[in-house]
Amino acid sequence: MRTASFGDYEIIDASGGEKLERWGDHILIRPDPQIIWNTPRENPLWGRAEGRYIRSSKGGGQWEFHTRMEESWTIGWGELRFRIRPTGFKHTGLFPEQAVNWTWMGERIRAARASGRTVRVLNLFAYTGGATLACAAAGAEVCHVDASRGMVAWARENAALSGLEDRPVRWIVDDCEKFVARELKRGKRYDGIIMDPPSYGRGPGGEVWKLEEQIYDMVSLCARALSEAPLFFLLNSYTTGLSPAVMEYLLGAALRRKGALSSSEIGLPVKESGMVLPCGSTAVWEPAR
Repeated sequence: MRTASFGDYEIIDASGGEKLERWGDHILIRPDPQIIWNTPRENPLWGRAEGRYIRSSKGGGQWEFHTRMEESWTIGWGELRFRIRPTGFKHTGLFPEQAVNWTWMGERIRAARASGRTVRVLNLFAYTGGATLACAAAGAEVCHVDASRGMVAWARENAALSGLEDRPVRWIVDDCEKFVARELKRGKRYDGIIMDPPSYGRGPGGEVWKLEEQIYDMVSLCARALSEAPLFFLLNSYTTGLSPAVMEYLLGAALRRKGALSSSEIGLPVKESGMVLPCGSTAVWEPAR
């Protein structure tokens, strides 16, 4: 288990299919299907949360706000700043568990930069830019690609909040598979590739993405975009049916490169119980040391 620590974010408690979270100065309750235990909710903040996301029996859901609160606010991780905004899909614009991966990639980028290398990173399904900003702050040139124009705009806002708006980042609104295919034709290559695909989604032209059906071909395509001396390939998954071991095997089979493979669940500590709540899986390839 690779565990992240965020500072401005924490899971205070978890029980009965829900997690009690602190996002900066705000307390929210959100559902999590993995929380199948029903421990006593003794922390008084359960009754003081400002907002709670209620799932609908018909799918989706909505927020119930118990107090008048800001539409959005800012939290920080190290030198980075992120705009937090409760959305209609229960998300808030950030996955704090990914901080453990940001640290890992930042270390490798800084080491390469210290030796005088230029480092180019491709971030696919890049959402609101957490990995993009972490890599840019470490000194990489980053290509940020997401099919949602709104998410790319949100990522650029986070870059400005973090003082990174002048860093060499390309902000691309496009279907990730089509973009990579064009980059290959243009001869573009990258020293690091990040893939954080959704379980299901649609591209800007209505293209349907189903992770289990398309992930192998997508990783194989991206493998061709690695440079001759790459630093890493990092693959995330929030799909419960894909174990870390399966993702690791998939990554190795698709890349067909000599190097070191590893995988793990990633998680966040729960303050009240001391347990670590699983939040997804990561598989990584890097050159053998």
